[in-house]
Amino acid sequence: MLGGGTLQGLGNPPARCDVTISTAKLNTVIEYDPRDLTIALGAGVTLRSLAATLAKHGQFVPIDAPHPDRATIGGTLAAGWIGPRRATYGRPRDYVIGTTAALADGTLSSAGGMVVKNVTGYDVSKLFVGSLGTLGALVRVNLKALPAPQTMRVAIASLPELTRERALEHIAALSVEPTAMLFVRGFHREIDGSDGLDGRLFVLYEGSQAVVDRATRELRSALGAAGVPGTSILDSNAQRAYQRTIDACTSSIAQRSLTLRSQGLPDNALVRYATMESIAEEHHLALDVIVDARTGDVFARFLASGAEAMPYVAEELVDGARERLSGLVVIAGDARVRASIDAWGPPPASFEKLRALKERFDPRGTLAPGRLVGGI
Repeated sequence: MLGGGTLQGLGNPPARCDVTISTAKLNTVIEYDPRDLTIALGAGVTLRSLAATLAKHGQFVPIDAPHPDRATIGGTLAAGWIGPRRATYGRPRDYVIGTTAALADGTLSSAGGMVVKNVTGYDVSKLFVGSLGTLGALVRVNLKALPAPQTMRVAIASLPELTRERALEHIAALSVEPTAMLFVRGFHREIDGSDGLDGRLFVLYEGSQAVVDRATRELRSALGAAGVPGTSILDSNAQRAYQRTIDACTSSIAQRSLTLRSQGLPDNALVRYATMESIAEEHHLALDVIVDARTGDVFARFLASGAEAMPYVAEELVDGARERLSGLVVIAGDARVRASIDAWGPPPASFEKLRALKERFDPRGTLAPGRLVGGI
């Protein structure tokens, strides 16, 4: 199955591909009751279209994914993408209350419904989230929505030398916690702004106007105390600035780049970033990094100076990184660069349960064989 094709870099390439089925025409809103904050839509509806539909009634679903103009709700859920705002609102799977999926034998399987509580098969729907189409193809998704925040604001601060850790410590002590907070180094073509000697911060606030104004004052004071002289505030362009950081997480440069994601605790995110820097230096590669200071995710894009170098160094690069960091997955890079790399690394302790699910839903291995961990 193919949605918008925006997250094709996740997972391993299929062991074989006989037929690709597009969800592009499953692009209608099937049912929407703003009073109940529930919406049912075809899996091919784009995230931007979903957001526009909900915004008419002052509602939203907090799903942050790259390129929402092309990304579909079905593809985003199947890929298991989780964005920075999950620290505030929870994961996208938490908003799924029902699904209809086409199974390998051609039958349609429905689970959950349009009621937030007490729906039959509620948890079955969650199985398809993150399955990369290996269990079934989502054709309909039911979601619960939330009232949209009154105000969205992004603060951007270039960090002078040796201020990064102090700035993050001061922000962590604020009374109003940011909705999302990202440390960025590089990605100059993808994201507006320039690095200070210690990178730059993107801080997102959402809420009432009064709360966001108060949070902004406290943030400026905290950054000033940390030695950061200026903070830029974006209101009208806040969504655009925030979205560009999300898009950058999976941005790829043909045959020259490979992007890894390291998941872990926020407390050691900067340590993992420093490890990525060391690995890049050892292989004579440039490095662009986004560190999610609230969730602990680290996105590292390794970049070779020429197209010939990266395909030959990629396997050694990933193997070496996995010796130092656990929970490391490949999330972007073109097919030639990723050809010899296992995107997932060693299977988790729950691998036999994953295999049993695959055999139950798709005993002949028809759907996206080899995409998931362990070649499932």
